[in-house]
Amino acid sequence: MDRFAQMFYQQVEFNELLRDKRDHPNFPLDLSIKENQQFLKSLAYECMHELFESNMLLKNTKKHRSTELTGFDREAYKEELCDVLHYLVGIMIYSGISANEMFETYMKKGKINVERINGGY
Repeated sequence: MDRFAQMFYQQVEFNELLRDKRDHPNFPLDLSIKENQQFLKSLAYECMHELFESNMLLKNTKKHRSTELTGFDREAYKEELCDVLHYLVGIMIYSGISANEMFETYMKKGKINVERINGGY
């Protein structure tokens, strides 16, 4: 099993735990149902929140600041990005998207992005 599939499998187990112990819905969700879309939207907000938390660790981003802060908490940064990935993989699982399906879509979209750049997009 490749690493991406392992991450998916671990997240499936976690989603099952949330379903059994925290009243999360079963998956995959029927995305034509309003409540299921609302649930996914709440996960997306949590995912974005974790991404914002990772950005807060980037202390030298203000263009108007003349001083530079030294030091960077790489471990904390990785942990926040890991939280983002957990939510994102969870969203895929709840949406019924498999690791293989996402891999294929990712690779296809990557080729399109390269073609766009090389084509002057």
